Amino acid sequence: MPELPEVETTRRGIAPYVLRQVVRAVVVRQPQLRWPVPTTLARELPGHTIEAVDRRGKYLLLATDIGHVILHLGMSGSLRVVPHTQPPEKHDHVDLVLSSGNCLRLRDPRRFGAVLWTRKDPTKHKLLANIGPEPLGPEFNANYLYERSRGRKRAIRDLLLDGRLVAGIGNIYANEALFAAGIDPRRAAGRIGRERYRRLVEAVRTTLRSAITAGGTTLRDFHGATGDPGYFQLTMKVYGREDEHCPRCQQTIRAQALGGRRVFFCVRCQL
Repeated sequence: MPELPEVETTRRGIAPYVLRQVVRAVVVRQPQLRWPVPTTLARELPGHTIEAVDRRGKYLLLATDIGHVILHLGMSGSLRVVPHTQPPEKHDHVDLVLSSGNCLRLRDPRRFGAVLWTRKDPTKHKLLANIGPEPLGPEFNANYLYERSRGRKRAIRDLLLDGRLVAGIGNIYANEALFAAGIDPRRAAGRIGRERYRRLVEAVRTTLRSAITAGGTTLRDFHGATGDPGYFQLTMKVYGREDEHCPRCQQTIRAQALGGRRVFFCVRCQL
């Protein structure tokens, strides 16, 4: 599933093409995505200008003067900017036709993505209202993590994946950040001290920024808005490297199931 860096890469990729563009039409070929595409979208959005392209967690927000389009890429979704005359392919489900002659096209083979519409404050929408602070924002800091983790027996990797605690880190980046911080992903969150949380916050931010710079991580289906794959996977230190040598100490990297997802770690470097 595209995580925060992939979504942010997409936001940056589409923004120059959709900002200040008037939506001329909305074409919905397949309304049955993860949630039905609201019929009000095609009636209300045309004629209005896209004034901002924002992100909240793993959701993209296209702002107009009357409301917001809320987009989620699901497990295999991607957005492309293409000429509106370009024939759609099998899994091209929704187009926002723009005044430039291009369209913003959602492709979603598995149909787990979403295209929603709200005329209210999007941050209070039921899908966004309970999302935790952005990991690249000031509210996500060592004191915040330390206080929220007291008394918790839950593994720190799992805590980082809790979207109510922090928005959109994802398993790949949690594994990489924990390795950078020297913390065992299986360690109980309540047993980690404030100073180690300071290192972890720095590692999370560095990891996410590096992934965004590299264009996200291509695993299975994700490609950036231009069609170019991300290259962060070429620099991953532990994720997906079971039985390979740790790049720090040459110990064998191990993996195990934890909370329904795999964790990757070095038993010597991560304590």
